[in-house]
Amino acid sequence: MSEAPVAERPTILVVDDEEDLRDIMRRMLERRGAYTTLATGEPDEALSITRDHPGKIDVLITDLTLPGASGGELARTIRSLRPGIGVVFVSGLPKDHAVAKGEITEDDILVKKPFTADALLTAVKEALDRKDQG
Repeated sequence: MSEAPVAERPTILVVDDEEDLRDIMRRMLERRGAYTTLATGEPDEALSITRDHPGKIDVLITDLTLPGASGGELARTIRSLRPGIGVVFVSGLPKDHAVAKGEITEDDILVKKPFTADALLTAVKEALDRKDQG
């Protein structure tokens, strides 16, 4: 039964309007982190995936700046649809700037662009740990 381990892998929803970066994040997660990924560049599609995906979604990774929406707004909406989901924000902005603008809180996880695979995987593991504790 080679499918059983795949089914147990955490599922990550990646939302970033930069297609190349979105693809890189998918590869980082699937290859080095053994995660199942869902990905889109559109906030509306991310909401559709969140509503319609039959399985669990463990972590949302979202850019803070998306077409027609902020990543913070998207995360709040997705958290209301999937309580307990972990969230990782990615941004070119430093965390203190994003906090000062009210886009995220000091407790939120933010990975600053450009980032390494290790930085992304560490953030995802932290989000999963927080999810499991909460």
